[in-house]
Amino acid sequence: MLFDAYEPGDFYDELFLQQRQPRPESALLIDRINELSLADLKQRQQAAQNALFKLGVTFNVYSDSQGTERIFPFDVVPRVVSAHEWEWLSRGLQQRIRALNCFIHDVYNDQKILKDNVVPRHVVESAPGFLKPCMGLQPPEGIWCHITGTDLVRDRDGRWYVLEDNLRCPSGVSYVLENRRVMKSTFPQLFSVLDIEPVDDYASQLLEALLNLAPAALSDPRVVVLTPGVYNSAYFEHSFLAQQMGAELVEGRDLVVADGYLQMRTTKGLQRVDVIYRRIDDDFIDPLAFRSDSLLGVPGLLEVYRQGRVAIANALGTGVADDKLVYAYVPDMVRYYLGEDQIIPNVPTFFCEDSQQQAHVLANLDTLVVKATNASGGYGMLVGPQSTPADQAVFAERIQANPRGYIAQPTLCLSRVPTLIGETFEGCHVDLRPYIIFGKDVYVNPGGLTRVALKKGSLVVNSSQGGGSKDTWVVKAPAT
Repeated sequence: MLFDAYEPGDFYDELFLQQRQPRPESALLIDRINELSLADLKQRQQAAQNALFKLGVTFNVYSDSQGTERIFPFDVVPRVVSAHEWEWLSRGLQQRIRALNCFIHDVYNDQKILKDNVVPRHVVESAPGFLKPCMGLQPPEGIWCHITGTDLVRDRDGRWYVLEDNLRCPSGVSYVLENRRVMKSTFPQLFSVLDIEPVDDYASQLLEALLNLAPAALSDPRVVVLTPGVYNSAYFEHSFLAQQMGAELVEGRDLVVADGYLQMRTTKGLQRVDVIYRRIDDDFIDPLAFRSDSLLGVPGLLEVYRQGRVAIANALGTGVADDKLVYAYVPDMVRYYLGEDQIIPNVPTFFCEDSQQQAHVLANLDTLVVKATNASGGYGMLVGPQSTPADQAVFAERIQANPRGYIAQPTLCLSRVPTLIGETFEGCHVDLRPYIIFGKDVYVNPGGLTRVALKKGSLVVNSSQGGGSKDTWVVKAPAT
């Protein structure tokens, strides 16, 4: 039996209650894998990895001196979430997105939450993602965050927490869809006997949400996916989603503002564009409004957008809610805008700009996780228990020099999933990024991207930091 020697350890294990005792929703999966030989499982693992490579499922590593394009490592043992638990998570994510959408609209318009001192004004106005040129914007349907990737983690006691929000240009959903496609061909018999929620309607849900933004009078609105180009780390995803939606994949040089509208250059002349799914950060999207040195965007786009002549998803300015200091106030936003208590809690957070909390952080750098408030991808972060005194000294200087730029949180004991490492299964730490689409309603794609830390003992799951991924199965009913 392949799993006989696997020990869940002193962590919450997503598949096992204890050694040789699977959770009810994963029991059939474990039984079927135990029927295989190690050689057979490794062969299926390699076949899945080869299939992903042939599909072009890669990413670029900016920190690599050669700009290496890499295959995203994939582990063949999936993560399983029960349908009951997923229903709770979905409600919590829908609640969070509605509150965040209200917050973004408010801070760029009436600023009631700031005037009522629920969120301190300086927290918002000092956020790099708060863009003054976006003041007064009125996006179609009042929706700002059309696509969100919310990172969730589970602690030692099994409780879920929201780790962070990603509202500018969240990436990774292509891995969810392609991982599932590969798993269906790798373990077809499991999909025939397990009632697993499908994920493959994501592209149709996304297209419907984008079309919902176009003026009602248009019978055939044109949707485009705006990419920075082939050297972007997520270019595979941009081209994949464009193909799945039947939309044009364009770069800034393909677009121009003419006659008061956004137009696309084609072999038949200029053609109007009605909706942009943008995969370019705000700073680069319009050199007349933001970074004047940008060659990636479209001059004059913000003004056309402001006039309601083109829709953009996600709306410009949503990055204010990605800030990790703003994140700490989401529970207050939920109460303020929705009159509800937050369903999925935040990770407890210390504000380094508060002198007392900063003193606590500086005295406990060896036990806390310190994060730069405007960083992502696992960068700008100190994992205290895995750091050296020299690392801690560097971060102490950074915190004291720029208190607003850092927050700190307890080091969570992230849940683990059995992962095939060499000849054995190791318990590797994971997080989960579900993808939420805000259209006529709020849709949560069932499952999401499970990222796994493939370095033994590591808590950093980001692909740029050596992480990989797993398929995530939402099982409708416990296997019997």
